[in-house]
Amino acid sequence: MPTLLLLRHGRSTANTAGLLAGWTPGVALDEHGRAQAAELPGRLDQLPLAAVVSSPLQRCRETVAPLCRARPDLPVHTDDRIGECDYGDWTGRALAELADEPLMATVQQHPSGAVFPGGEAMRDMQARAVAAVRDWDARIQQEHGADALYLMCSHGDIIKSLVADALGLHLDLFQRIAVGPCSVSVLRYTPSRPFLVRLGETGELGSLAPPAVGETADEATDEAGVDARADPAGDRSGADVAGSVAPVGGGA
Repeated sequence: MPTLLLLRHGRSTANTAGLLAGWTPGVALDEHGRAQAAELPGRLDQLPLAAVVSSPLQRCRETVAPLCRARPDLPVHTDDRIGECDYGDWTGRALAELADEPLMATVQQHPSGAVFPGGEAMRDMQARAVAAVRDWDARIQQEHGADALYLMCSHGDIIKSLVADALGLHLDLFQRIAVGPCSVSVLRYTPSRPFLVRLGETGELGSLAPPAVGETADEATDEAGVDARADPAGDRSGADVAGSVAPVGGGA
């Protein structure tokens, strides 16, 4: 099955302002976020990407723009299903203010039971994102083969929920996962089970390249049936958990 690179958008103006952006239009990358996006083509230059799939929101489109300029022939798609969680009446509010809302305890401790007022249930957020990934995985394999790599640019809570699903974790545990701005988390689905290949990676990605010419997929799988390309020893995590409360929206 193809390998999925889950890219969180670069640091945004809402991240640095401590606001819950959600689907607010016009939320752009800040200066640091633009610098992170500018480094993306170099980080991925060894990887033969088959396609880019992006959230329709501006901060994601700005993050992949330098990569798309560097690879003008790379197919680029948008998918609303990997757009940010709909935070409803919480959208645009300060995170410091939201910390006093009774619902925040549910968001932190029992997110599968959290429904944002006027917005979306977190369990529905995860369901639509998982459905999108499964659909794109099948499409990429059909069009580009089982060794293809593709990139999906999305948001903190979306990516955390996808990682939790791949690990077989209940959504109520997804706040234990951290992914920083412009980090890459890598999933590979196989007929037997998914693998989390990288989490919150901010550095080297070249080893994710598909097998060398002449090496078959079977040769990249060990006798126990474990996909060697899943890189279980890869431990370069950019995740940095500062404090015991996971910020809604992924944090900065």
